[in-house]
Parts: sequence; C-alpha cells; structure tokens
Amino acid sequence: MARMFVTRTFAVLGGLVVILMMLDLLGESGKILAQPGNGEGELWFYVSLRVPQLIERFLPFSALLGTLVALGGMNANSEIISMKAAGVSAHQILAPLLFASLIIGALLFLFNERVVGPAYATLSAWESVEYGRIPDSGGGIRNVWVRDGDDLINARLVTGRGERTRLEDVSVYDRTGGALESIVTAPSATFTGQGWRLRDATRFDVDANLETALGEPLVGAGVTPDQFTLANIEARSLNFGELRAAIADLQAAGRPTVSLEAGLWHKISGPLSTLLMPLLGAVAGFGLARSGQLFVRAIIGMALGFTYFVADNFALAMGNIGAYPPLLAAWAPFFLFLMIGEAVLIRTEE
Repeated sequence: MARMFVTRTFAVLGGLVVILMMLDLLGESGKILAQPGNGEGELWFYVSLRVPQLIERFLPFSALLGTLVALGGMNANSEIISMKAAGVSAHQILAPLLFASLIIGALLFLFNERVVGPAYATLSAWESVEYGRIPDSGGGIRNVWVRDGDDLINARLVTGRGERTRLEDVSVYDRTGGALESIVTAPSATFTGQGWRLRDATRFDVDANLETALGEPLVGAGVTPDQFTLANIEARSLNFGELRAAIADLQAAGRPTVSLEAGLWHKISGPLSTLLMPLLGAVAGFGLARSGQLFVRAIIGMALGFTYFVADNFALAMGNIGAYPPLLAAWAPFFLFLMIGEAVLIRTEE
C-alpha cells in the first residue's frame, strides 16, 4: 500500500510539474529570449530554477491525489472490503500511507532547505535584472534602498555585518520637501560609527546641471548598518537556520518580525501537510464501490484537501500582515484539518 501510494503520488507530481512548467515557459520565454545573448541554455536554466518551486508547492497536493487514486482503485477492486472483513480497522489501513507521507514530508523539508531556497533567491535576482546577467553578489545583498529623512540612499551591493558593513555603488538622493536637489554617487562607502564615509564621491546638482568632486564626505548620520543588512529579507529564499538568525538580528534591532516568524514556522508545517493528505483523502477508500458513491466520495476527499490549501494560504497571509500570531498562522490550519479528517474517519468508518 505504501509503494502504491508513493508511486501514484510522484506520478501525479511529475504530470503536474511538466504541465505547469510548460505553461510557465509560454509566459516567460519571450522575456528571457528578449535579452541579447540569451538562448536555449537560459531557458533550461530558468526551468532548473522554477521546477524546485513547483515541486515544493504541489507535492502535498499530489499526495492528496495519490491517496484518492490509490484508495479509490483498491475500493473498486474490493481490497478495502477484504481488509475490513479480516478485522483491520480504518486507521490500520491508513497507517502505511501515513508513514510514507511522513517520510515524504521530511524529504520535502530537506529539499526546501537545500534546493528551493537557493533556487528562489537566484531566480528573484535574475528576474530583478530582467533575465540579464546576474551580478556577482559575493554573498551580499543587492539593490537596497534606505530612507534618511527626506533623502534616499541606494546601495547596489551590501556586504559584511555590523561595523564591518560595506556598501558598493552608492547613490544618495538629496531631497527637500520631496523635490530632488542633487545626487551624490560613490563607488563604495564604509560605516564609521557616526555615519557613512563615501569614497571618491561626486555630486550632481540637478538645477545647475553641474557635477563636482566631493572627495570623502560623511552621509547618513542617522542610518545604521542593520537598515542595510536586514533589508529585503524573504523567508522563502533562506533556510530555517538562516531565517531564524535573521529574525534574531531584526528583533535585536527593534524591527518587526511577525511575517518572517510565520514563514519560519510554515517551513515545518508546510512539508508536514503531506501527513494530512491520506487522512483527508481516506473518505474515497471506504464505503461500497457498488453503491455508486465512489465518485462522490472522491469529490468529497478532494474538496477537503482543496479547502485545507485555501485555509493554509489564508492563514499565512493573515500572519504576514500581523492579523494572526505567527504560530497560529502556521499551525492552525494543520491541526484544524487534522481534527476534521479524524472526525470524518471515526464517524463514517470506526
């Protein structure tokens, strides 16, 4: 039963990934090939970055469909009836599927940590340059914007942490009342404790249309390094350990972390949702096939699974905006549908 469940789950997953990847390429291939020098190699590179994200998103859904196909077929062949006649309970029938889904969930967690996070970060960086050449960030953060009063500071690359933070390709937009007065640019900037020391800076006066050399001025006296290093953090692009460290840094800097904490816990509850799928789809495996209600039962199981995914996405969205506490946003749908699945199974079969 476990082998049947696993083979059907990954067969469904393979079909979904191929179809969705083809549809995705139809929309993105034109943008990729529009860049000079891009060709077939870049299309395959995009596929290699996009496929892990599709696997992450649709593996739990494939486990639901795999359950429906496996149990529906066994019910149609009276195998479920034979097992129940031999004294095997509904929970014992589902035990191999639950064990297999738990292993799949653990593998999905490791896959997300090792593959999906780096792929998502690389694809986001590639999309930000419109599928052109990805700048070598050297492990830093790219294209960070920080406000200093009315002024805006942009760093194309931020490396290091704390006092050793370094900015590359810096632009300071000097504004008064929302009107741009001048633009100060510099190849790099370092933190001095009192502000940011620019190197070989030049100033372009917008009104006079004049560019002058400034040497090494000090700017951004009210801007701290964490405003650069802790900017643009996305939960999906970091693994569990990196995200937890980033949340600790943000909390130490007094920055809000509710949305990131919800994403942190969802890194566990998301893969673990595969454990729910045999329970939610189990309704398709029971009842008499000759009663003509097998199709109806399959629809009910699919509806339960779809409702879980909707509730999970809704709760995560509420957690991201701070309407739900992080733990509630990540775990409430899981435990709610665990109880619903158990209630349906006990009431109808046990």
